[in-house]
Amino acid sequence: MSIPDYMQCAEDHQTVLVVVQPVGIVPEDEFFRIYKRITSVAQVSIRDSQRNLYIRYRHHYLPENNEWGDFQTHRKVVGLISVTTCRSAKEWPQTSDRFHCQKDVFGATLYDSRLLVFGLQGEIAEQQRTDVAFYPSYDVCPDVEKRVEDFVESIFIVLETKRLDRATDKSGDKIPLLCVPFEKKDFVGLDTDSRHYKKRCQGRMRKHVGDLCLQAGMLQDALVHYHMAVELLRSVNDFLWLGAALEGLCSASVIFHYPGGTAGKASGREPSLAHGALTANGISADTSSEIGRAKNCLGPEDIIEKYKEAISYYGKYKNAGVIELEACVKAVRVLAIQKRAMEASEFLQNAVYINLGQLSEEEKIQRYSILSELYHLIGFHRKSAFFKRVAAMQCVAPTIPEPGWRACYKLLLETLSGYSLCLDPKDFSKGSHRGWAAVQVRLLHELVYASRRMGNPGLSVRHLSFLLQTMLDLLSDKEKKEVTQSLENYTSKCPGGMEVLTLPDGLKLPPVPLSKLPIVRSVKLLDLPVSLRPHKQKGLLENNMSSKSPFIYSPIIMHTRGEERTKKIEFRWVQGDVCEVQLMVYNPMPFELRVEHMGLLTSGVEFEALPAALSLPAESGLYPVTLVGVPRTAGNINVNGYHTSVFGVTSDCLLDGLPSVRTSGCVVEVIPSLPRLQLSTSLPRSAHPLRPSKEELSSSVSVQLFNGETQQLIITLENIGSEDLETLEVTSKACNTKEKLFGEFLSWDLEEAVSQLPLKPGQSVTLTVNVKVRLDFSGGENLLQDLNDDGISVTGLPISSPLRQVLKPRAETKPLGSDPGTKCHTLEAVMTFKYSGGAGKVEGYYRDLSLGVHVDVEPSVFFTKVSTLPATRTRQCHLLLDVFNSTEHELMVSANNNQDLVLHPSECQRMAIQVAKFDFHTLPQPDQEAVRYTNPKLLEEERLHTQASMISSTLGITWNIISFDGEASVEGVLNQLVLEHLQLAPLQWDVVVNGKPCDCDIIADCKVGDAVPLEVKLTNRSMNAVGPFALTVVPFQDYQNGVQNYDLQDAVTFIGSNTFYIDMVKPTENSVCMGALLFLYTGDFYLNIKFQDDSAGQGKELPPSWFGLPSVHIKALEAPIEAGA
Repeated sequence: MSIPDYMQCAEDHQTVLVVVQPVGIVPEDEFFRIYKRITSVAQVSIRDSQRNLYIRYRHHYLPENNEWGDFQTHRKVVGLISVTTCRSAKEWPQTSDRFHCQKDVFGATLYDSRLLVFGLQGEIAEQQRTDVAFYPSYDVCPDVEKRVEDFVESIFIVLETKRLDRATDKSGDKIPLLCVPFEKKDFVGLDTDSRHYKKRCQGRMRKHVGDLCLQAGMLQDALVHYHMAVELLRSVNDFLWLGAALEGLCSASVIFHYPGGTAGKASGREPSLAHGALTANGISADTSSEIGRAKNCLGPEDIIEKYKEAISYYGKYKNAGVIELEACVKAVRVLAIQKRAMEASEFLQNAVYINLGQLSEEEKIQRYSILSELYHLIGFHRKSAFFKRVAAMQCVAPTIPEPGWRACYKLLLETLSGYSLCLDPKDFSKGSHRGWAAVQVRLLHELVYASRRMGNPGLSVRHLSFLLQTMLDLLSDKEKKEVTQSLENYTSKCPGGMEVLTLPDGLKLPPVPLSKLPIVRSVKLLDLPVSLRPHKQKGLLENNMSSKSPFIYSPIIMHTRGEERTKKIEFRWVQGDVCEVQLMVYNPMPFELRVEHMGLLTSGVEFEALPAALSLPAESGLYPVTLVGVPRTAGNINVNGYHTSVFGVTSDCLLDGLPSVRTSGCVVEVIPSLPRLQLSTSLPRSAHPLRPSKEELSSSVSVQLFNGETQQLIITLENIGSEDLETLEVTSKACNTKEKLFGEFLSWDLEEAVSQLPLKPGQSVTLTVNVKVRLDFSGGENLLQDLNDDGISVTGLPISSPLRQVLKPRAETKPLGSDPGTKCHTLEAVMTFKYSGGAGKVEGYYRDLSLGVHVDVEPSVFFTKVSTLPATRTRQCHLLLDVFNSTEHELMVSANNNQDLVLHPSECQRMAIQVAKFDFHTLPQPDQEAVRYTNPKLLEEERLHTQASMISSTLGITWNIISFDGEASVEGVLNQLVLEHLQLAPLQWDVVVNGKPCDCDIIADCKVGDAVPLEVKLTNRSMNAVGPFALTVVPFQDYQNGVQNYDLQDAVTFIGSNTFYIDMVKPTENSVCMGALLFLYTGDFYLNIKFQDDSAGQGKELPPSWFGLPSVHIKALEAPIEAGA
């Protein structure tokens, strides 16, 4: 016997073997359909008995194996069922002959046989025969199972008869010697009368009767016979049959202990109700048989020991290799039930080394496959996978003329689980790496090769992609290069994609995205550039409060990676504008990695991804890659992942499957489209940003000006979007300046630009902005010494100012601002252009452009000292300014109604400007509401600033340096005392002598002896009523030598009183009082009008400056002599 039955198990010893074979030409599918129905009758309860007969069916059985039927009766073919197709009566004789020929093959051992004829109808078919059954067709055969049951019962009758015949032998004199095929030649010439020979015959027959009892369902009798056979055969050292008796004893014990079977699957057997010896009526009613059976039955431990002993005896015989192998397999199945895996592995290890002679390749494949299944049965999955892989390699052995690559591939797939491999990268990547990486890599390479030899490069690409994705960290640099080269070769014939591959047997291979080529560490959605970011109108802001928690704030933050990915980002994208997502990627390969296409995977809105191609250097480290796209519709867009094309494999890498990727959110709102403005200026762009600026600027310009200079900035706004520009607003804000600025820094007129709206795409509009710098022109005391009253110029001071580079480069040895008095100052401001239009405007969104204006201010002139002198008129005064030229060039200073003053570099001169005093009460006053809620100190500063601005605009001081000119403001120079001197008193006094208004520089003429009328007028410009007042007019003469003569009673007399009385004068009203004088002598006279000390009312409460009456100079001339005198 050369071919083992690897499917045998211990309970097969109680079965009878029935062969089912076709006769003649029978369709294969029809045969196996009938065969399946026949094999369904695997257990038959014998009538008038509580015993069952178990049947083992085979559709193919070697006759040479039948020769071992005496050694183990379950190997003997005792029944034959033939299936044939007969279409006509003419074919029947031939069919019948074939059936008899088939019986002759197993004729020596057959108990009974049956022939199932399909397709024959007529007279022959109507014959009633026990050994032949006729059916009209394969579909019309309702009683096949019943026929088989009857057939089995007939087999049982024969079996029972043979058991009784053998069991009734009284002595060993006539007992034949049962032999296995290879023993027959060894027993020729033996002494048959010897005691040793007789014991051998008795022992073998006892073992044979035990087999028959076991098949007949008499378990107790079988145990008794096996025990007796073991004793007899052990005494004569008949080791082969002793092993068979021990194996029979083990099989009977296994059947008792494990009535469900050891085959590892439901066999459909039911344990017999009574396995005792037959009584006269065939039923055992003695319960003591159970006790006896348990006594003779081996325990679970003893079963394995007896199996080991039996196998050791089999091993003594070279020709019993098949028996030994099958015994090992049976023992393994028993140990698997007992969950004794280590002992089972010892039996299997022994089975591996059993030499069965020259096996065919198919037999080797079967042997390795069964070993694999048995190892799997005991839980040795890796060992099982090993033998399954050996079987796969055997399918394509060099000795096979037509290698079975499909079978090899199928077997290799079945080994994956044993090596902790699965073809789904999602499941394989969970947790830490399991299994031997080197073996897994080798197995994957074999799958690739097998699929290629199958003619399926698509499978090769899929398995290579899986190898790269899951084993990348375990490959050496050389292996990485080899695998990628192989992948490129395969993809040149069959590009890899994301489709599911379905194998012929229905197995589905999931797609393998190459998320490690390159490795992505983080995904970050980027906000639009500053100039393109949309903003929501303040009155239309959504309610962003979360309703997930009733608390305003909770310190407990519970979130997962999944929640981070679904979290909505605060900023927004705009329909039709290019949006960016930044990926931090890493190339793990030891060579340059070329990614042909890399783009975004999105959902929620229509999105046009713009793929990028990149090349990453070897082991690049983290490398930023920006992927862009354009949303074509509005809504919420979800960035699900990215797609790549590497080595010819297209991959869709979803972020949900990449838990190691960091992201701050992947959902962002896309708002309707808005117009886009592009800003250009007439001034050069700034080389340095505003410092320290917290806001991001769309653009910035830089200019260098002298203090007081004005520069025009022309801004061009072009609509480069697809929507009309409908609204435009411009604002500015000074920033980051500690300097005190006088006047408006930036000013413009927006009316002309707004009149051109709406602005179509491609059109532009210009805006002129005046950049005017007016910082403090005052110089500290540390800058200059005070000038002498004679106004001599002070020159040669070591002070110079850096001049703009177009005139003279700065010396490198003299850094900017080295002198604290003349350092260069910086002014910065941000202009904001707020605009909107299109569908975005309807939703309440707008954009803004921000332009930073950086101005380096160089000093031009300084006012080092300011003072006032009275003028010849009471309503005028002289403003004295010490002007210093801090530049390196000649400078000319001008003022309204004044001569130009030329200053050389670092020269200081005094400028005297006669100005009319200012009526500050005409300036606008803050309303009462503002006064109530504003700091008084701020109100005072605002009042002083307004007054100084009025004075500066009146003076109109300008300067000129070569081709540059500008203004010079005295706003920061004037102190409170100077302002008081320049202020027009609220009480305005007008004196008229002889009809002529008088002031310091006006001389009134009169004739001696004539009455000179004197008029004093008070105009109240204050906010309150004043008066009453009493004024006294005192004449005097000034001799211009410091002597003044007030004793003029004989020279001047008053017509009436010399005292004037003025009643209360209300605001904006006036009061006039009249008088007259008479000059008796010629000469120059002066009138001093003063208030009396006993004046009632507010005379003492008001400031003295309010009572600045002009002095009166009167020249008395001789009266002309009349002609008639």
